[in-house]
Amino acid sequence: MKRIFLDHASTTKIDNEVLNAMLPYFSQYYGNPSSIHAFGREAQEAVDDSRSHVSSLLGCRDDEIFFTAGGTESDNLAIKGIAYLNKEKRKTKGPHIITSAIEHPGVLEVCRHLETQGFKVKYLPVDTNGIVDLDSLRVSISNNTFLVSIMFANNEIGTIQPTEEIGKIVHEHGILFHTDAVQAVTKVPIDVRKHHIDLLALSSHKIYGPKGIGALYIRNGIKVQPIFHGGGHEKGIRSSTLNVPGIVGLGKACELAKKRMTKDMIVMETLRNLLIKNILEIEESYLNGHPEKRLVNNAHIRFTGIEGESLLLSLDEKGIATSTGSACSSQKLQASHVLLAIGLDPVQAHGSIRMSLGRENTREEIMYVSKVMPQIIEKLRQMSPLWNR
Repeated sequence: MKRIFLDHASTTKIDNEVLNAMLPYFSQYYGNPSSIHAFGREAQEAVDDSRSHVSSLLGCRDDEIFFTAGGTESDNLAIKGIAYLNKEKRKTKGPHIITSAIEHPGVLEVCRHLETQGFKVKYLPVDTNGIVDLDSLRVSISNNTFLVSIMFANNEIGTIQPTEEIGKIVHEHGILFHTDAVQAVTKVPIDVRKHHIDLLALSSHKIYGPKGIGALYIRNGIKVQPIFHGGGHEKGIRSSTLNVPGIVGLGKACELAKKRMTKDMIVMETLRNLLIKNILEIEESYLNGHPEKRLVNNAHIRFTGIEGESLLLSLDEKGIATSTGSACSSQKLQASHVLLAIGLDPVQAHGSIRMSLGRENTREEIMYVSKVMPQIIEKLRQMSPLWNR
């Protein structure tokens, strides 16, 4: 049976070049980079090279990149690390954070936790396309606001935020700007200086690197309180023996992405547009998210009278892997908070599916999906009490 992977927003297959770059650091160059002998120096050199590749992709300095275990840890370190340093400074009225209603759980759950610790959080609304309301951002900023955390692009509907404009507004008030760019890195050209970003989270396994490794960009001069305490690795920001093979893999993935990004983006956007065009020919199907300001690999579509989980399982029987939302919460039964935030009701939200392309997908695969999808939709609607045709 033909197998087609259209769930690259959840993870990607490790690139062969990335894997080959990593292998020697499991058994040949296995030293601890904290050690000063030759074995350790070899490992440290590999870490330094990888740090340079990550920084080059983001347009920042090497010493502004800190390695973590992934995007969620990077978000936690950025938000909590800034929050704990600011708590004492704004004790009188309560320290204030601004985020959006459609953030990834790696940001939302951190903010909800901080609310139990005396912090105040404003969750900005979004429009029907998932764009943050900039006027709401402006009026929400107070004297106690110390951090704004808005994702670069949404992990479910693919909408790209006006990050540069957000960054300008935030910096006009002397506030720090953090962005979760886990989905955006390699799908959108990112320059942390141009976009006025102070802290940025990224994850390796979303860009053809290994799982279990990520990075946090921290603009030079910004202090972050560690959330791990131990040996003081990564200049005291993130204690833990460095995962050298993982770091090498992330560095190689960033190196390859910088070389391939322009071509990859064109190919993915072309195939994504073809997929959306073909699927929207199905009666009562609708695109979720912004029609233009969206990730080049994201197609998020809802169908009237369809239950998303049934559609996902039916596609899986045909060898097509998709998702009903974020991989981190895809096994939960409640309606997506992102889809509810853009104005969909729970029934509409449950009738949605996310298809996310990667650099290896082909036109033939897209045409196969386009052929299979209408047949599955028709079959499911015949059994659905929600379909009245």
